[in-house]
This record gives sequence, structure tokens and C-alpha cells, in this order.
Amino acid sequence: MKLSVLKIDGTNSGKEVVLEDSVFAIQPNDHAIYLDVVQYLANQRHGNAKTKDRSENAHSTKKLGRQKGGGGARHGSLKSNIFVGGGRVFGPQPRFYHHKLNKKLKALARKSALSYKAQEDAIIVLEPFTMDAPKTKELLKITSAIKAGDRKVLYVLPANSQNIFLSSRNLPQVDVITVDEINTYAIMNANKLVLIDGVQDVLAERNMR
Repeated sequence: MKLSVLKIDGTNSGKEVVLEDSVFAIQPNDHAIYLDVVQYLANQRHGNAKTKDRSENAHSTKKLGRQKGGGGARHGSLKSNIFVGGGRVFGPQPRFYHHKLNKKLKALARKSALSYKAQEDAIIVLEPFTMDAPKTKELLKITSAIKAGDRKVLYVLPANSQNIFLSSRNLPQVDVITVDEINTYAIMNANKLVLIDGVQDVLAERNMR
């Protein structure tokens, strides 16, 4: 698949790049994408939610009333869950949500996601550019010039650029990541994928292994 490389003003630079068919034109595997996205979202969870059960509550252990003759149910402790301030029954406890997927499965998921974007003509190749200072308006102007749309746009850079990243922070529809950080969820969550020229070769090299 061939794509023209655009300049930041939206015009054609005259250069064409070839997207590797073994990465950008495979038969997508939906189940691999599903597993990789589920793993990514699960690994973002901290699992720190915690409530106290009756064994952890700081209350007196004195029996509230006599066993019989009180005219009501028997109660032995204010730590019981039926009292205000008592322990919680079956409350959340700290847990570890992280789980592992095989490298080959994750590579298949990334290639499937990239192939979907190629099928949808949702990939733009942009010539390398730099920003002297963080300027949100300038990045927004570039996004508009290359006709990336006003929905979710994902810029994939060959290396970290602090100024480009900071320029995107106030744009809820624009995300900026490096090629080292790219993942299936980020690809599928974007409506347009903007690859800085050279990134496509890195993706092809890494996902063909």
C-alpha cells in the first residue's frame, strides 16, 4: 500500500512511502484485538479499593444488651454490619488485575489494528517536524491542514518531543505518543492515525519478527 507524505501545511511533499503488507494489510484477528485491549485496560487498574470488615473496625467489644428478654434480636458487637459504622460484608479488597499475553499474540493484535486503519484510509503519513515551543494553536493548525478531522487523532512520533506533547495537552481530541509507546488500544481508540515519516518502517520491522 502506497501513501503520499504530506507537509505540515497539508500539501503533498512529492514523496511516497510503502506500507508493509505483512503489517498493514493482513486479515485482522478480532479476538486478538479484544484480548490485547482487555489486557491493556486491566493493567491500568490499581486495585487499591479497600473497606474494613468487622475484624478491622475500632469499636468496643462490649455486648450491647442481655442475651434474652430484650424484646428484639440478639446483638453481640457494634462491629456488626447492620450498625452504622460497622464492618462491611463482602467489600472490595486490594487485588492485582495485571495479566500477561504472549508476545506473538500482542504483535498479531497490533498488526490487526493497523490493518483496520489502513482499510479505513485512516492513516496519514506526515513529514518530520519540530516545534520551538509548546503552541497548542500551531498543532491544531497542522491537524486541520492535513485534514485529520475533528475527532480523535493519534500522532505517532519516532522519538519523544516535549514541545509537541505539551502542545497537545489542551486538545482533548489529539493524543501524542512515541512509536515505543504504541499499543493496540491507542490505535483502535483513534479515528485517524498520523505517522511521522519513518515510523511506518519501525512498525514494520518490529511487528514482522
